[in-house]
Amino acid sequence: ESLKKDKSIVLAAVKSKGEVLQHADAILKKDKSIVLAAVKDFGQALEHADESLKKDKSIVLAAVKQNGHALYYADKAFKKDKSIVLAAIKQYGATIQYADESFKKDKSIVLAAVKQSGSALEFVDKSFKKDKSVVLAAVKTVGTALQYADKSFAKDKSIVIAAVKQDGAALEFADKSFTKDKSIVLVAVKTWYGQALQYADESLKKDKSVVLAAVKQDIAAL
Repeated sequence: ESLKKDKSIVLAAVKSKGEVLQHADAILKKDKSIVLAAVKDFGQALEHADESLKKDKSIVLAAVKQNGHALYYADKAFKKDKSIVLAAIKQYGATIQYADESFKKDKSIVLAAVKQSGSALEFVDKSFKKDKSVVLAAVKTVGTALQYADKSFAKDKSIVIAAVKQDGAALEFADKSFTKDKSIVLVAVKTWYGQALQYADESLKKDKSVVLAAVKQDIAAL
């Protein structure tokens, strides 16, 4: 117990493993130098900081730069702070889910988020799920983000090609007509995820050139 109150011991510990902040004495969870060292190593250690430090911008900024998910533990005021939100989504786009609703309606913020991780598309305002530029940016980083786009994009060839190029598994969310399109299916099975063959039309599952392309990527495609 005494070691949990020893500043030099705790400081050394959190510098190498930030999450151990949770085991520190409550007094040290109020110590800015301790908490800053912890969040610089592991942003989500912010969860264990004293409430007063969750309201400290320098602490929160350091935390979200290390791990965008730390935004979840920050004081509410920072979820409306553009500089903090931008820092969080630049680290991981999907952390836009923790930001104030206003940012989910801000195209510049939304684009920054989906360009970092297409999975952010799930959490943005509905209007952007119908915006081709946003959807295209999203599927270029995470192909399966196609599932969060407006259903009309499942029939948009340019969007579907971009999606399956990034991840063949996106074929699951494309219009059925594309599962019969050999050129699209070939693009899909040539990605790292050769098992995209399972989403192809039965006719193409029997096509030797398609099957060969799939097993070259992943023998489990058979």
